[in-house]
Amino acid sequence: MGEIIMGNIALTRYTRPTPVQKYAIPIIIGKRDLMACAQTGSGKTAAFLVPILSQIYLEGPGEALLAAKDIARFGRRKQYPLALVLAPTRELASQIHEESRKFAYRSRVRPCVVYGGADIGQQIRELERGCHLLVATPGRLVDMMERGKIGLEFTRFLVLDEADRMLDMGFEPQIRKIVEQDVMPVKGERQTLMFSATFPREIQMLARDFLEDYIFLAVGRVGSTSENITQKVVWVEEDDKRSFLLDLLNAAEVESLTLVFVETKRGADALEGFLYNEGYPSTSIHGDRSQRDREEALHHFRSGKCPILVATAVAARGLDISNVKHVINFDLPSDIEEYVHRIGRTGRVGNLGLATSFFNMKNSSLARDLMDLLVEAHQEVPTWLEGVAYGQQSRSGAWGGGGRGKRSGGGGAFGGRDYRTTHGPPGGGGRKGGPSPGGGSSRGGSGSFGFSDGGSYNRSRGSSVDWWDN
Repeated sequence: MGEIIMGNIALTRYTRPTPVQKYAIPIIIGKRDLMACAQTGSGKTAAFLVPILSQIYLEGPGEALLAAKDIARFGRRKQYPLALVLAPTRELASQIHEESRKFAYRSRVRPCVVYGGADIGQQIRELERGCHLLVATPGRLVDMMERGKIGLEFTRFLVLDEADRMLDMGFEPQIRKIVEQDVMPVKGERQTLMFSATFPREIQMLARDFLEDYIFLAVGRVGSTSENITQKVVWVEEDDKRSFLLDLLNAAEVESLTLVFVETKRGADALEGFLYNEGYPSTSIHGDRSQRDREEALHHFRSGKCPILVATAVAARGLDISNVKHVINFDLPSDIEEYVHRIGRTGRVGNLGLATSFFNMKNSSLARDLMDLLVEAHQEVPTWLEGVAYGQQSRSGAWGGGGRGKRSGGGGAFGGRDYRTTHGPPGGGGRKGGPSPGGGSSRGGSGSFGFSDGGSYNRSRGSSVDWWDN
């Protein structure tokens, strides 16, 4: 992959690739579009940053450099990034940017990050110093483009991290504006990569609008959870949650970090205030807090100054905080995918972790999915949970049903199955049940890894010219 990348990999003390890196890197270097599913904490960020930066080092800035110089002659400063990484939250965008700086160390390639809630003037000044790889949240990126500070005409790589959430709910219109209504090269001319721990079927169908003849890569028990995480589900009535939480915190190891998830912003503030009054050093993070407050809260949590972090779903995805030994679902989420992402904040990269969830009849709609997940991960299933799950089944009359909280495609690895293997996508978008390079299974989750491919792929070596004068 080149001297710069290999040298920086050595400096980060990475000794061997994780499974998602092992299979994703040659696909990306082979210039194929990719939809990759892998468990939380499996190294997805490096899986796309390493091959993208490697190709940028090899191929050089090309026409983007000339365009930036031409527009600078008229007194305007506009950047034309070669790679764009979109992330759903400010914290995740900032974290990806920090990782990209590691792999761009001692090179002429400059990563930048833009996200809402921070000083836009400072971000513009950072951009004007040069930007080859841009990490952004969709809203702030659209703002920067409208201000004429960023142009996507020469973007070769588009990455959607936590892509299912990016395309779900309120992000889709902004992404379509960025990808389809502006000047970005069309699919087939750019390389598009999507990464997440869960890819429900409906999101896969939506994603085909952005991908061209893509490979679907499923690593591990996709949509499931790591067996390194011990999952406990306990019956706790609403009025007893606070006292039960205090019991868990009193039993925690010294210097270990505990992440407590609640459903609402008001609930986060109220629980943080309660813990503070009880003498527990804690902080909170949610969408209504300013960016400065959120960064300060994460810093205090990471450093151990406040070893208890109360958070809403804003902290459920992508955040990589070492030494989180315990995740507590004070309030369980409404769908199982959110649960998977939440407890994935512990037990990362081979470490052991503990996840405790408070359950009562308010959460009965989650019972059957939660029971299935515990069975898949070889965890203990409380007998009362089985009773609630089967009670829900008898009331509904069947296991079936749709919706975001349901497992798409059935079977053991929801969100980790390529829907094209059983349903050819309308209007093309990949060959039905295509072959699997290397003989791997095309059904993700049933084995250790799987490919589904619309055709073969070839690695392009390119020239050995160093365009960056390193």
